[in-house]
Amino acid sequence: MSVFKIIHITKYHYEKPVTESVNEIRIYPFFSEEQEILQHDLTITNYPDLQVYRDYWGNRVGLFSILEPHDQLVIENKLLIRTTRDSAVEPKPESDFIHLKAEQQQNLQLIELAKPEFISRQDEIQKICDSVYGETRPVAEVIGECCAYVYNNCTYSKGITTIETTVDEILEHQSGVCQDFAHLLLQILRTMEIPSRYVSGYICPHKNGMRGEGATHAWVEAWIPGYGWAGVDPTNNIWVTNTHVKLAVGRNFTDCSVVKGTFKGLARQDLYVFVSVGYEDGVTFEETNQVQMEKQKKAAKEEEIARAAESQLQQQQ
Repeated sequence: MSVFKIIHITKYHYEKPVTESVNEIRIYPFFSEEQEILQHDLTITNYPDLQVYRDYWGNRVGLFSILEPHDQLVIENKLLIRTTRDSAVEPKPESDFIHLKAEQQQNLQLIELAKPEFISRQDEIQKICDSVYGETRPVAEVIGECCAYVYNNCTYSKGITTIETTVDEILEHQSGVCQDFAHLLLQILRTMEIPSRYVSGYICPHKNGMRGEGATHAWVEAWIPGYGWAGVDPTNNIWVTNTHVKLAVGRNFTDCSVVKGTFKGLARQDLYVFVSVGYEDGVTFEETNQVQMEKQKKAAKEEEIARAAESQLQQQQ
């Protein structure tokens, strides 16, 4: 067992004051046998009332509003959590796809999570599946091979993708980060009708050099008949370990987004995320990112073009 101290700060800065900000947050650790919450402190700008409910996927969600004018929104989340796994857990059941289909028929959510997204390059996904699929092969073995495929054929590189990058785009440039690898693996597994879900959380430092340590992380949980949900991390080509801390699960990133919200006002926003993960021996990893979605980039470019056109028009006059 290991104990980790996690600090996760999400900061939105607005160029002008905004009002009527309505938000939902998924930063509560997921209730499971693999982790125990020792302490949880949450602080939000202006200390709004917080309503907590459980969503369709079983995540705890916080809902709050800030009605008065404000030029920033800061959500500070502090966790002290104990993971109870001894080490990496590699499922060994020999159950095959025949058993999987039998279990799926009894669970509507499994059926839903076994349907792939519609993408343009599905033929490439199908080729990957054809190379590993076998009706009588152990499902766990196939999952492990698919995880290895993503790890071996995609380059881990920050700054190439955004939170809106599609599976088609990931296949095109074969580079990205944990979120991209998780989405690609989901598409592969679901094409073979293996129920799979996206997982958000953290990898905590454990002196083993895993990619994504000390930052927000994403991986996949796949359903193995006779076993249940098994976590697999394509970014590091491993089954999840006692250094993985789980926050939320869902069909994709959108279902697990740490913060979603809207506000009233004509103001551009900047998003900064700070994560600090401390191991029990004092080793701490820290990372700060300015997050920019593709839509924001396009809006900025359109604004730049509009200003240039206006300037040119004024010069002509």
